[in-house]
Amino acid sequence: MPESGYPWPIETTRLDNGLRVVVSEDRTAPAVAVNLWYDVGSRHEPEGQTGFAHLFEHLMFEGSANVAKTEHMKLIQGAGGSLNATTNPDRTNYFETVPAEHLELALWLEADRMGGLVPALTQETLDNQRDVVKNERRQRYENVPYGDAWLRLLPLLYPPRHPYHHATIGSMADLNAAALETFQTFHTTYYAPNNAVLTVVGDAAPAEVFALADKYFGAIPARDDIPAAPQGRVVPATGRPAVETVTADVPAPRVYVAHRTHPFGTPGYDVTTVLATILGTGRGSRLYQRLADGERIAQPDLVGAYGVDLAHAPAPLIATATARPGVSAQRLTAGVAEVVDELTTVPVTAAELDRAKALLSTMWWRQMSTVDGRADMLGRYATQFGDPAKAAERLPAWLAVTAEQIAEQANELLGPDDRVTLTYLPEETL
Repeated sequence: MPESGYPWPIETTRLDNGLRVVVSEDRTAPAVAVNLWYDVGSRHEPEGQTGFAHLFEHLMFEGSANVAKTEHMKLIQGAGGSLNATTNPDRTNYFETVPAEHLELALWLEADRMGGLVPALTQETLDNQRDVVKNERRQRYENVPYGDAWLRLLPLLYPPRHPYHHATIGSMADLNAAALETFQTFHTTYYAPNNAVLTVVGDAAPAEVFALADKYFGAIPARDDIPAAPQGRVVPATGRPAVETVTADVPAPRVYVAHRTHPFGTPGYDVTTVLATILGTGRGSRLYQRLADGERIAQPDLVGAYGVDLAHAPAPLIATATARPGVSAQRLTAGVAEVVDELTTVPVTAAELDRAKALLSTMWWRQMSTVDGRADMLGRYATQFGDPAKAAERLPAWLAVTAEQIAEQANELLGPDDRVTLTYLPEETL
């Protein structure tokens, strides 16, 4: 069925087994982007199985029923394509961009690992990829200055047993404790066609894509008992700040100031997105102007603010700054807090609002200008909001945000009583 309200054509169908297929034809270049969103992320992980969703991001490249270990990557790259995968709290997605004549190859590969990973999953492969994840944790989180900030912020923002309480990297103890059969069950449970959205954008006709999708995915059985993720959309305000100070091997003091706002995709989070841009994107932002350029207490390239686009709970707004030499953590923390607090007392100007909306417009169109960017966006909206065409609503929603809405949200959500503050101190300051 054709969709409207979007500057490129969109057609969708649903296979008999529940797989949703989204196609946006674009004959600009002879290339296609294939993007497969699975509705499984760290928020779905049962207690004792943290890190499973992320581990499968690795395991899905390690061979399936008809594809040898590492062959998926070799076949795509050998055809002149590129590929990758990512996991976050809300989903796992797999994507490749290939010359249009290799669309069928990409779809066959994705279908084979959706329906045929479990028969090919061996204890040796599992153990090897567990070691890869352990090494990734060391390289990205444990042995990098400030690398564990996200791991520390999540438990401060979300209470125990909340689906966002733990990071996607998960617990190494959980990964080590689970047997091969437990991982096989996880894949069988969540990697089902009725828990996925296949999006193809580029030089391919919808009818061709629908036929190929049915050819390769159509025989994979649906799963009727996919468990829903725990509910977490309501996180009661604690009425007291959460503070953590970490002394570590870091080059300078750094502070993160965070608040829970609204779920991604809601009008409230559209306000958060514009607010975060005004607060901390680029040299014209309030944090930069005040702390890097004005008081000169923050390093210019290490100051900013951003929202984390989580769709199933109040998403965080995070402001961060790293101290210049000689500046104390206390002074830096006070400076960041002052700038955040001033959002309630110093009105956003028309110039600030225009600048933020221009930056967001550029960001939006930069992503939508590529077939892979568009495929990811359409897959997201189909998965999280049930309609890929809803992607067209986001930019107009940002452009409609007013200074009054920003002030209201700052007063409602950014006060010090429910603030999270994470501070890093260099070891030599002891």
